[in-house]
Amino acid sequence: MNAGLSAQLLDTLKSQLLVRAGDRVGVAVSGGADSVALLLLMLELREKLGIVLSVVHFNHRLRGKASNADEKFVAALARRLGLAYYGDSADVAGMAKREKANLEDTARRARYAFFERLISEGRVNYVAVAHTADDQAETVLAHILRGTGIAGLGGIHPVAGHVIRPVLAVRREELRAYLKSRKQSWREDATNLDTTRMRARIRKKLLPLVEKQFQPGVVDHLTTLAELAREDEAFFDAVLEERLAELTRETTEGTRIRINDLLDPWKKKESGAEDEDKEGAGSTENALKIKPALALSKRIVRRLAGSLKTRKGELGAKHVEAVLELARHGQSGKRMQLPGGVEVRRERDEVLFRTSGSKNKKSNSGPREFAHDVVLSAGQTSVQIPELGCVFRLTVIDWPPKREETSRDGAVLDRDRLRFPLVLRNWRPGDRLCPQGHRSAHKLKRLLNEKRVSRWERDGWPVLTSGGVLAWARGFPVAAEFAANERTRAGIVVAEEKI
Repeated sequence: MNAGLSAQLLDTLKSQLLVRAGDRVGVAVSGGADSVALLLLMLELREKLGIVLSVVHFNHRLRGKASNADEKFVAALARRLGLAYYGDSADVAGMAKREKANLEDTARRARYAFFERLISEGRVNYVAVAHTADDQAETVLAHILRGTGIAGLGGIHPVAGHVIRPVLAVRREELRAYLKSRKQSWREDATNLDTTRMRARIRKKLLPLVEKQFQPGVVDHLTTLAELAREDEAFFDAVLEERLAELTRETTEGTRIRINDLLDPWKKKESGAEDEDKEGAGSTENALKIKPALALSKRIVRRLAGSLKTRKGELGAKHVEAVLELARHGQSGKRMQLPGGVEVRRERDEVLFRTSGSKNKKSNSGPREFAHDVVLSAGQTSVQIPELGCVFRLTVIDWPPKREETSRDGAVLDRDRLRFPLVLRNWRPGDRLCPQGHRSAHKLKRLLNEKRVSRWERDGWPVLTSGGVLAWARGFPVAAEFAANERTRAGIVVAEEKI
C-alpha cells in the first residue's frame, strides 16, 4: 500500500502539479493525520523530486491549550525530521468578531495570508496542503446544499496560485493506514466532531448515510464530478475571455458593453445560408437556442462585476438576473448597486459597469468645470485640460491650398473670423451651437442627446467660444459662423489628445 501511495503521489507531483528539482516546498502541517501523512510522503519522495522541504504551521488560537499543543507537536516533528520550521499565529476569533465575518472563512484567510508571506519572502516556492478526496466530496456536497453552479461543483482545485494539493485524489483512510504502518502518531482536532457545524455533519452523518444506503462509491463519484466541472469551467472561461475582448470596451468611467451584445453575445453568422435553412424551425428549437446565449450573458455579468470589486460581497443569481433585466427593460440613466462596490448603469443602448465609491470620486465631486483662455500663435497652440486628462492642440494651416491637412470638410475654423477672447471651457446649460450645415442654432444639450451622449459622458464636455459664442464643440462640425470657406486664408484645426 505504501509503495502504491508513494508512486501515485510522485506521479501527481511531477505530471499534474509540475513540481521540479530545486523547488522549495513547505508542507502545511496542522498536526492532524492527513497533513502529517503528507509530510512523511513528501519526505520519502524528496530525493526523487530533488526538492527542499520545510514545515509550515499556523496556530489559529481557537482551541486554547489544544492549539498550543498542536503547535508544539508540529515543531517537534520538524526538528526530529531535520526540516526547517516556519510558524505563525493569530487571534482568529477576535479578527472574525471585529470584521463580523464567518469564523472558518476568517481562519482560512489568515492561514493563506501567512502562506503568501512565506512565498513573497522567498522562503518557499510552493505550500503543499493536505486536502483529500474526502474533503473534496464534502466540499462539493456543501456547495450543492448551499446552491451553486458549475464553478462551485469544481470544489477544491489541485493548484491555486502557489498552493498545491498533492493528495486530493487520496482517501483519508489510506493516509491513516499509511501513518499506522509507519507507527507515526498525530493530533486529533475535537472540532472535527462538532456536528453543530455543517462540514462536520456532512462528514459524520450525510456521507456515511449515502455510502451505506445509496452509493458506496459516492466519494469517488463526487471527486470525478469536481474534475469534470473544472474542465468545463476552464473551457467556458476561454470562450468568455474571447467574447469579452471582442464585445467590451474600456473607458475612463468603466467597462461598456452594448445591450444587444450582452443579451446575445454569440457571434453573428457571416453567411446567411445556414440561417435560411433554420427559418422554418419550430418554436422548441428556437427556445433551446436562447439557453446558450443566456448562460454566456450571465457569465459576462459575473466576470465584469467581479473584476471591479473593491470590497467583500457575493454576487448571487438574483443580482445577475437584475442586471440582465436592467439591460432588457431598464430606462436610460437607471442604475443599480451590486455587492462589492460595483455600480451598473444603463446608458441608451449600452450597459456601463463601474466601480462605485472612492475609486470614482469624480462621480461624487460635482461637474468638471474649467475655462482656459486661448492665445493663438503662428504655428500651434496647446491647451492642457487636467480635468479631462487631455490636451487640445489648435494648429494654424494654410487654406485652401493645404486642405489635405484636415481629414474632412467642415472641421476647420476661419482664423480671421474668430473674435477674442477665445475660451476653451466645459459646456454649460443654455449653450447653443449652429453647426455647419444647419440653418439655425440648437441647444447643445439637444445635440448631445441626438448624438446619444449620456448625461455622465457629457460631464466636462469641451467647447470653444469666440467672443462668447460657441465656435466649436467636441464631436460636431464647427459653427457655421466661423467655418472656413472659399475666402478663408488661414484655417485652424482643433485636435484632442490624451495626456
